[in-house]
Amino acid sequence: MQKSQIHSTIDWDKPGKQHGHLYIPYSYNLAGWANLMVPVTMLKNGAGPTALVLAGNHGDEYPGQVAILRLARELTPDNIRGRVILIPCLTIPASKAMTRLSPLDGKNFNRVFPGNASGTVSEMLAHFLTTVLFPLADIVIDIHTGGRSMDFVPCATMHLVDDLAQRRKMIEGTEAWNSDIAFMYADVAGTGLLPVEAERQGKIVITTEMGGGEIVTPAVHRLTQNGLRNVLVHFGVLRGDKAPRPKPVRWVQALDREDYRFAPESGIYENLIECGSGVATGQTVGLIHFLERPDREPVAVTANAAGIVIATRGPSLVTQGDCVACIAHDVPAEVLG
Repeated sequence: MQKSQIHSTIDWDKPGKQHGHLYIPYSYNLAGWANLMVPVTMLKNGAGPTALVLAGNHGDEYPGQVAILRLARELTPDNIRGRVILIPCLTIPASKAMTRLSPLDGKNFNRVFPGNASGTVSEMLAHFLTTVLFPLADIVIDIHTGGRSMDFVPCATMHLVDDLAQRRKMIEGTEAWNSDIAFMYADVAGTGLLPVEAERQGKIVITTEMGGGEIVTPAVHRLTQNGLRNVLVHFGVLRGDKAPRPKPVRWVQALDREDYRFAPESGIYENLIECGSGVATGQTVGLIHFLERPDREPVAVTANAAGIVIATRGPSLVTQGDCVACIAHDVPAEVLG
């Protein structure tokens, strides 16, 4: 694979604590020799696993960005066994613009893997992760929320990987987040996801959906920060005592495309069911209203099967084809081993 054009000021083998940047070359109308500078903090201390901790995959997802910024300031090498690489925000221009997609190239960063060394800014960074950072890592943590588009029950999440040993470690790491619900999800909106590439390389991948929307509650910030630290303790990267679970985690899954409910028409969407609430097969979870047709009955969006509503639509305006709800179901015991 082609060599990355990204310059790093971090020495990945040097003990201690380093604050540095990834320099990604790009040009715009007022700067032909510009670089996007992505902040990175690395701590290394002796032998141990390497954890790569990421947030801001989508710009409008902030709890993980705050959690990693806290770690970058607070951790010292004495806190670490092995190495931890912290990137608080992968898509800084999107974070500043409060958008899901990068304003620099219009890309969804979570759809461009394995990347392209000669591509756009997003593609070059994805290529660097694929070829440089993932090979260094044993554990990859990618912190998400629903952003402005969806509201989730705050949960740690993972893919159902085929490798049973990898799956077991991912299940244990997901449970260490100490969210009340853990969620196995499917990819229904394209390929090229960051977690999939890391999983393909055999990494232990932990992801999240820490709520959603523009307002982040203190409870979600606490769950994100405490969960991240507990996962790092669980894997032996961060020194300390692992926090016990307050109650058993409930595992749910949405692995069938029909679990993801899409708007059949454009209009104003009315959520009828709270996140985390149970639903019956065929139950109406939302209604699409038509502003210019007050005489027309709203169109119902229904649950495909009994389960819980793990996610609901954020904005009230919907376009045909927008995901407006996700119905999850309890995971069979044999899947969890």
